[in-house]
Amino acid sequence: MAHVILGLLLIAPRTFYDLIKDFEASVALFYSASGGSIKRALDTLLARGFIEVASVETGGRGRKVYRVTDAGGEEFRAWMTGEPAGPDVEKAALSRLHFLGLLEPAERLPVLRRVVARIEADLATLSALDRYLDTLDLPEEQRDIAAHQRATLDYGLASNRFMLDWFRAFAERYEPLS
Repeated sequence: MAHVILGLLLIAPRTFYDLIKDFEASVALFYSASGGSIKRALDTLLARGFIEVASVETGGRGRKVYRVTDAGGEEFRAWMTGEPAGPDVEKAALSRLHFLGLLEPAERLPVLRRVVARIEADLATLSALDRYLDTLDLPEEQRDIAAHQRATLDYGLASNRFMLDWFRAFAERYEPLS
């Protein structure tokens, strides 16, 4: 969450209210967050020196406008160019894709390659589980339950295959011309 907020603030300084609206309008397509979780992330980013209050709007509410510090920019870049981590590969991949334009063009292909590698690793894990489940001989009373559980795994496999194909094709746009 903090890295997504850094990305939004790198595009333009924003108020807390603006961040909530940005999440609803774009980031919520791949990353859901409540106002409370956005506020906690802002407080953490402030405490760590990754953002600062750029100004306080005049008027009744005196809304604070936040901007990224140099340290926050470095943190964001390290996250973007690092290994996509966490249990949700789709969220890790789409978060980086959403903010890829904030990186220098030469930095983009390596990010996409790391995303592809992560999707390949997750797909390999799911495929190994699929092969293992094929070896099991389930009791009759568990087969109906297992059939729906396998359908869930089949969905995960199909979803990861689609994501892998899509990210590979997108990465080809950044491949140097031979």
